[in-house]
Amino acid sequence: MNGGEVKEVEAPAEPLEWRFSQVFGERTAGEEVQEVDIISAIEFDKTGDHLATGDRGGRVVLFERTDKRDHGGYRRDLEMMDHPVRTHPEFRYKTEFQSHEPEFDYLKSLEIEEKINKIRWCQTANNALFLLSTNDKTIKFWKIQEKKVKKICDMNIDPSKATGNGNPACSIVKPYVTNGGCADRSYGYLSKDFSFPAGSFAALHFPTVVHSNETSLSARCRRIYAHAHDYHINSISNNSDGETFISADDLRINLWNLEISNQSFNIVDVKPTNMEDLTEVITSAEFHPTHCNMLAYSSSKGSIRLIDLRQSALCDSHAKLFEGMEAPNSKSFFTEIIASISDIKFGKDGRYILSRDYMNLKLWDINMDSGPVATFQVHEYLRPKLCDLYENDSIFDKFECCLSGDGTRVATGSYSNLFRVFGCTAGSTEATTLEASKNPMRRQAPAPSRPRSLSTFARVSRRGPESPAVDANGNAFDLSTKLLHLAWHPTENSLACAAANSLYMYFA
Repeated sequence: MNGGEVKEVEAPAEPLEWRFSQVFGERTAGEEVQEVDIISAIEFDKTGDHLATGDRGGRVVLFERTDKRDHGGYRRDLEMMDHPVRTHPEFRYKTEFQSHEPEFDYLKSLEIEEKINKIRWCQTANNALFLLSTNDKTIKFWKIQEKKVKKICDMNIDPSKATGNGNPACSIVKPYVTNGGCADRSYGYLSKDFSFPAGSFAALHFPTVVHSNETSLSARCRRIYAHAHDYHINSISNNSDGETFISADDLRINLWNLEISNQSFNIVDVKPTNMEDLTEVITSAEFHPTHCNMLAYSSSKGSIRLIDLRQSALCDSHAKLFEGMEAPNSKSFFTEIIASISDIKFGKDGRYILSRDYMNLKLWDINMDSGPVATFQVHEYLRPKLCDLYENDSIFDKFECCLSGDGTRVATGSYSNLFRVFGCTAGSTEATTLEASKNPMRRQAPAPSRPRSLSTFARVSRRGPESPAVDANGNAFDLSTKLLHLAWHPTENSLACAAANSLYMYFA
């Protein structure tokens, strides 16, 4: 055709086949889960070689990847030759430390629990790992470093002349008299059993400190960012400049410098003069992955605001507003409750924002504020049960969401320890339901038969066959087991999911 090339339409990617990889903290049958052991935060670092989890007991547990290290050179050689290599991702326990302790605010008579709300990795430096962790009120900056163990050797001690408690017999005693005075005598009193080594004083020498081959991991709190939030912190997010981060509570978003812990700048404040006029609260906030001047935050009314820090010091006005319009005849008592967004995530390139409300996942294009480009129904079978969910407070559960590193798939959790993976490329019909267990595919739901295109930016809704009495797979749902937290590996199709106190890992 006049020398022009015909561009072939790419076929949608095949649905991934997920396989079990590992589990940490697996429960035995009938074992009771302790409240403090329940995982409350999970996060991969940018390389995907480290994974951090936080729990309700205020602990942070770190895992490191091991399969890359074993054959890294051989793997790189094959990749340079353009040979496809599939490795089984393997992680191992690295270390853990107590990040937060329970506190009590005496001025407000308020108990501050130690539960870790969020963890965010920071840039590495000098072979040390850095991360931020927060509970409801206090953010901490941690440095985790592997250090060589130092040992003292060449002591001036004859082991055969050590006293019973392990102290050497050659200890020097400094005598004191009443009222703290010192006797008018020489300080160099030696024990009666002391004997100089052969060669007298000339044979004495300083002990030496040597580095052994043993190493130990140490976690040290570098800075504490406190007393800046009147309400519970729900989000922290690192800036792409590597120097600043934000923290958000129900009514305010603060901007911090990592090096300055006693001062922050309030950049968003939605608190009205009269609290009776309050109509919405901030539910989540995140920096743009590449533009250090842009961030987004979501609200309890189901809207997302994109703000530009260059506009003003206090960003009262937004650059863009994203909100989905509900049909007038579909409104009910629960409409506003289930519209509340519990989590937002930017895609790796910053073009798309993924949001999770109680019933749906929504994908937004930041260049199109008329509505979401795709909507994925997570557990539509619960809609007839909203009254029951409201009575037992399950309707207020906050589920997280995540995107794959290449932006072609999204994932989120549900009840009965289920999580769902959706394809979001043009023509994809992928809608996989998996269970956080050693056999993730056993409760697999069939995918919808009709493909729906995303290329026209039409609003898309995708779900499997459902029934009001059962979940997407025909099984009775269990509201007591919910998968709230999960994270997608930044470069591979690998998922980490938190089910109560157990960490499950899958690959495809």
